[in-house]
Amino acid sequence: MLFNSLSFLIFFPVCLALYMVLPAKARTFILLAASIFFYMCWNPVYVLLLASSIIVTYLCAFALPKCAGRTGSRRAVLISGLVINFGILFIFKYFNFFADTVAKFLPGSIRPLDILLPVGISFYTFQAVGYLIDVYRGDEPEKNIFRYALFVSFFPQLVAGPIERSGNLLKQIRELDKRPLMNPDDFRKGAFIMLYGYFMKMVIADRAAILVDTVYSAEHYTDYAGFEVLLAAVLFSVQIYCDFAGYTYIAIGAAKMMGFSLRENFNTPYLATGIRDFWDRWHMSLTGWFRDYLYFPLGGSRKGRIRKYINILLVFLLSGLWHGAGWHFVFWGMLHGVLRVLEEIVSPAWNKFRDAASRIFSDGKKDEKSYRLLTQALTFLAVTVCWMFFRAGSIRQAFDLIGNMLGGMGLWQLTDGSLLMLGLDAKEMNVLIFGIFIMITIDRLKYKKTDVPALFAERSEFVQALLLLAGIIFIVIFGIYGKQYDATAFIYFRF
Repeated sequence: MLFNSLSFLIFFPVCLALYMVLPAKARTFILLAASIFFYMCWNPVYVLLLASSIIVTYLCAFALPKCAGRTGSRRAVLISGLVINFGILFIFKYFNFFADTVAKFLPGSIRPLDILLPVGISFYTFQAVGYLIDVYRGDEPEKNIFRYALFVSFFPQLVAGPIERSGNLLKQIRELDKRPLMNPDDFRKGAFIMLYGYFMKMVIADRAAILVDTVYSAEHYTDYAGFEVLLAAVLFSVQIYCDFAGYTYIAIGAAKMMGFSLRENFNTPYLATGIRDFWDRWHMSLTGWFRDYLYFPLGGSRKGRIRKYINILLVFLLSGLWHGAGWHFVFWGMLHGVLRVLEEIVSPAWNKFRDAASRIFSDGKKDEKSYRLLTQALTFLAVTVCWMFFRAGSIRQAFDLIGNMLGGMGLWQLTDGSLLMLGLDAKEMNVLIFGIFIMITIDRLKYKKTDVPALFAERSEFVQALLLLAGIIFIVIFGIYGKQYDATAFIYFRF
């Protein structure tokens, strides 16, 4: 079930009504049943995989305190839980990639499996495994299996995050039958956040996807060059941000309408001033997961500079593999890793040079605003080039497109109308530009620490209703619905 589908627009109000009407003690069961139904709408059989992850991590976490004082037994329980969960993830997401890679060297040695990739398996696996590791490190395990099952399967963030921690979401679930049903301000803020998520997805991301898909088409990508490829590359940066952040905002808004606060997952990533800053702002729940459960256990920066660089590269390599079973995803991750290491190496010398230059040319005064704008532009450029490997069907296609872009630049492309023959006419391009302008404006406000949903909540109820109605009408008129008005899937559903 997709957030931007008619079925969800029926499902969510019904779920919300039942949640509000039925007794407080039934809330956990209502949401758990709704979450299972939500997942089964995609493929009923694969709910067994979700149940397996829940049961295995619940039992392992429950067993850990019983092994207190026996280090070997505790490690055996932890490793068992990790092997089973990551084993399921490997079979369903990576086995065919592994088989295809081996077959290139040993033809016919391993046959691929005829299986579908379960929606959201990387997300709920990481969430369940993170909980198990936290219990191993000393957190109190959840004894109520229904509460824990809801923690892993909570439908707003089940299939595309944010990847939650027990200290946040599970804590709220434990208090579910004791707290007030609903805060009116949170309900209205949640509705606003959801609406903005739909705006990002349906008005911006799905419209940008039309042009991006045209240029990146596997059959015809060599037909495009210069500004055509550059425009597609920039718009894919916009598309993937608005698609993924749009999903996240819908999830956060839906949860807030029910009284839950989910973790922030995006914080103006395209206003980052470096690769490290970008990853502190992009998919923050995944970045935090890799930091806490991989980078720090590997030693982080505590075992010398070279070991730190190796740890960074390993984390980004696995991050690329997490995103997809393909060498172009691995290459994309490694590109970010290399850029991150180069940033670590160059930054001290660059800062000294900048300080010296400011003393010589401007009496020690630094133009922070200009410097920030320059580093933001360079970071966006670097991230956009990296995204080309993420979006392309192969590493070779990405290099071909980069070559076509650099070798085919012609100013005539800006005036001969060729940029309006990539799937979007002048009207659609103007709507896209307007949507991007709104998105940039809101990101700029957020970058300056302005709480945009709070600004909305400060208006009178009449003005709030008017703004929500105007937003709904705008999305209905200018949203992209796909063929025969089918909902267009979110990009991160495939991960």
